[in-house]
This record gives sequence, C-alpha cells and structure tokens, in this order.
Amino acid sequence: MGICAEVLVIGGGAAGMMTAVVAARRGLGVVLVEKNDRLGKKLYITGKGRCNFANDCDVETLIDSLVVNKKFMYGAFREFSSADTIAFFEGLGVKSKTERGNRVFPESDKSSDVIRALEKEMRRLGVNVRLQSEVREICMSDDGGERICTGCVLDTGEEIVAGSTVVATGGISYKATGSTGDGYVFARSAGHSVSPLYPALAPLDVKESAASDMQGLSLRNAGLKVLDARKGDLLYSGFGEMLFTHFGVSGPLILSAESFVVEMLSGTEVKLVIDFKPALDEKKLDQRLIRELEVSPKRSFVNVLKTLLPSKAVPVFARIMGVDPGLRACDVDAGLRGRLKKLLKEFELTVTGTRDFNEAIITRGGVCVKEVDPKSFESKLVGGLFFVGEVLDVDAVTGGFNLQIAWSSAYRCAMGLPG
Repeated sequence: MGICAEVLVIGGGAAGMMTAVVAARRGLGVVLVEKNDRLGKKLYITGKGRCNFANDCDVETLIDSLVVNKKFMYGAFREFSSADTIAFFEGLGVKSKTERGNRVFPESDKSSDVIRALEKEMRRLGVNVRLQSEVREICMSDDGGERICTGCVLDTGEEIVAGSTVVATGGISYKATGSTGDGYVFARSAGHSVSPLYPALAPLDVKESAASDMQGLSLRNAGLKVLDARKGDLLYSGFGEMLFTHFGVSGPLILSAESFVVEMLSGTEVKLVIDFKPALDEKKLDQRLIRELEVSPKRSFVNVLKTLLPSKAVPVFARIMGVDPGLRACDVDAGLRGRLKKLLKEFELTVTGTRDFNEAIITRGGVCVKEVDPKSFESKLVGGLFFVGEVLDVDAVTGGFNLQIAWSSAYRCAMGLPG
C-alpha cells in the first residue's frame, strides 16, 4: 500500500531539507525520502566539518561566483540571498560568524548544528522523513498528451504518489555520503539531457617534484595565475590560501582554479604560476632582496632565502636555481638576484590532471538548465517534476557559494510549488 503527499522530496541533503522546510511552512504535506540512515551526510563534512554554509556578500558577488550558467540562478539569488540564508538559520537558532573571504560558519564550528536545526524544523512542521528509503524509479503518466510526474517507487516496491516531485539528490562526488548520481538517472528517464560530469573543486596533480618536496607547506596569501601553456591565454587568476601535497596542490585557491580548467585538462597543457610575494611588485621585491643581501654580506645565500621563504621552500628554491650551498650573499650578482625574483613571483608547475570524484567537493555538469524553468525549477519536459541543488548543471567557486545554490534553488522551488 502506497502513501500520498502533496510534495515528494527525493534526497535529504542541503537542497532537499530546505525544500521540505519551506514547502511545509506553506502548509503543504511533505514526504522526504533519503537512502542513507541519516540526513545531511555530505553537509556534515562540508568545510572540514565546520560547514561554510554561506558567504556574506551581495547578489552580484553570488552571480560572479558561478562558473557556469550564471543567468540561470539570478532570480533565485535575488529571491533568497546570502543575507536571507544567514537570517533563516539564525531563526532556527544557528548563530553564525564570518571569517576570511566573507565565509560564514556556525558560531559553534559544528556542521551538525546546521543539520540538527533543519531536522528539528522538519519535525515541528510534520514532514514525513523516510530514511533508508531508496528510490528505484520516478513515475510518469500521460495526461492529455502532456507527461506528468506522479511520484516514485521505492526499492521495496512501495509507491509514493505526489502532486510535485522534487529531485534533490546531489551529484557524484564523495560517493560514501550517498551521492551516487541517482538524480541523473531519474532525469534521463524523464527525457532530460545531462551534461558531461567532472570532479569540481578538486585538488590538482602536477608533474614537478617541487610540490611533493614542499608537502605540507601552506601559503596563506599566494597569488595564482593559470595559463594555457601553448597559447599563453590566462584561464584563471586569484589570491588566497593554497597547500602543497604529495601529489600536487590543494587548498581553497587551487580548488576554485580547478573549476575553471577541469573540462580542458585532457586536451590542453595547463600551467600554474604561483606568486610567493603577491604584496610586493617587482620593484619593491628587488629592493627587499638587495636589502636582505646587504644586511650580512658574509651570510650564505641559503640563509638569505630563509628570511624570504618558509623553511620547506628553501631547499627547493636553492635546487631549482642551482645555487652552491656555500655561495655568500655578497657574491650574488644582479643576474642571480633577477632569477630569484622571477622564481618568487612566477613559480611554475605543470598540471597533469585533477583528483577524482572521491576528493572533489562538488560535481561539474548535471541536468541541462535549458530544460528547467529558472522561475520554478520545474522541468520543461515533464509537469510536476522539479530539480534543485547540485543535480543541476550549475556550480561555483569555493567559499560557501555552492551551498547557496542549494538553499536558493530549493527556496524558490518550494515557494512556487502548487498547493
């Protein structure tokens, strides 16, 4: 025997829970099905468990944060902005704090507070949450020549009949959290196109051993340019935190850069150009180098490097420059100083690939947004079928922006669902 609902939400992540809460606040009867044994598994690990759930910025900055399909989210961001997200969670008792880059976290630094607040609100509103309930297929019927989604069938054979079915299943990154691409299967079964899927906001592999030699070194204020090595075209530029690893590079700055180049890595040689001293232009850096060399002329050049670089970077720079360990500061000529200056401002690494979906924060690609109405997030192909969150072909750089896509798309969708 099946059950009936006005709204069926498939997926208990950020977008799914927000959809359920907003729809239930409107007085609609909501059933939320989640195949995991608990809600918000991916949300739980977001921001290293701290949950960077928003970015305290204006709507234009939200739009600029998007990597693809910027126009699609404009209306949703205007209807439910970052400020609205912060106020929404404040209303649920989640106090927040804002850190570097306007990233907003729970004051407690616990992602579980965000999840618990949504769970508590769903309980208060009477949302029927069905855990460990995997959807086998979505159901469709023909109503006078128009295809209509009528709900779903669970893997147990149980049918859930609904007036509106919202797919909020996420992507395929971090599969252990339940993101196994179910939504793409449902979309294709309804006749939707799904654009190619790539790991996005993922660390990068590099060719040079210099990265692994500096493994564990974190740069809090690095400049970065990403170039098409053959054409010399600038693909991305940014400033922020990055980390050298045993395989290459990671950190917020790198994750954002990866999103702009992931689709071209198979056919283009991509170079990373790292600026270790972004606060100094070349003239000021040259003056700094001269000053350091003149402070103690008898010092070794390697000891001079220690005043300019983190300790893990010193032997790498010395090796790349081919410097004799015994070279004294007073013996450094203008040519060698120029080489050091160039290396500090233009430290090059060659990208060989990106890490896979198990290390990617989000999925690039998804349900084609041309086939979804941005005013309601309803399918243009099948009535009563909606898509929200990461399952859509929309993504952004790191910093709380991708969760904002989830909150805003879910809110706008839920506010427009028929009663």
